[in-house]
Amino acid sequence: MVSAVFHSPLGNSPSTPATPATPAEAAARPVPATTPDAPVPRRPRLSIDWRAVWLRVLPPVLGLGLMIGIWGLLTLKSTTFPTPLQTWDSAVQLFADPFYRKGPNDQGIGWNILFSLERVAVGFGLAAAVGIPLGFIIGRFEFINRMVSPLISLLKPVSPLAWLPIGLLVFKSANPAAIWTIFICSIWPMVVNTAVGVQRVPQDYLNVAKVLNLSEWKVITRILFPSVLPYMLTGVRLSVGTAWLVIVAAEMLTGGVGIGFWVWDEWNNLNVQHIIIAIFVIGIVGLLLEQFLMLLARRFNYE
Repeated sequence: MVSAVFHSPLGNSPSTPATPATPAEAAARPVPATTPDAPVPRRPRLSIDWRAVWLRVLPPVLGLGLMIGIWGLLTLKSTTFPTPLQTWDSAVQLFADPFYRKGPNDQGIGWNILFSLERVAVGFGLAAAVGIPLGFIIGRFEFINRMVSPLISLLKPVSPLAWLPIGLLVFKSANPAAIWTIFICSIWPMVVNTAVGVQRVPQDYLNVAKVLNLSEWKVITRILFPSVLPYMLTGVRLSVGTAWLVIVAAEMLTGGVGIGFWVWDEWNNLNVQHIIIAIFVIGIVGLLLEQFLMLLARRFNYE
């Protein structure tokens, strides 16, 4: 018998011992290429759209500069109305110590702003606690809508200061009367916007809720609330602007401590520079409140 042994060309067979390679063979074998170390990934650089930044910053700065320039030209030769430079010097002195206290009717502008914000927070909070649920009820039930809508249309156009004597008559005190005025004037935007949001919820959503036999509480929390939230926050933003506007006028009439009373007191002292400073402060605080609520509205917008 003839036996043949086949050797693999790739190497020795398992039964055949491996023969050591000669130095020439070892040198002829290809050396495996070594892969270089992978580069460390760098964080992408944030690209800044300078054109968008300039379009956002430059126009307000130019508008403010134009206003100050016109103000300076009109008061260049005036002896009664202060110039921008005189107002700036008074502002530097005023805000050097905004929280001083020299008596119940002589306090820094910082305390007056805080007292006004406290009244706004209380009155506005009460208005939200009443107005938002009332808006849900009005928008949800047609019978209540027809019953309450004429009353809202009657009371909403009433001037805010017309409610102040009612508050003084009922509460016998200036502070609760001012809070009452804020409450009654800031409740209407929240009621109306919330009710409109409820009425604009697609009927298909409510039909699905009926098919699933959802309770009224689940309909409100799972369907109505996410849909109505943008409308509700719009009403809140309008209401806080109204509240901040009303408190200044109410404090002028009721006295005590607050930014409105401070403005009226400075007028009695014929300190026009401080009145102009108060106008800017009132505008800045109102702008910050509105911007905060607009940011909140964008954060909770489900559209």
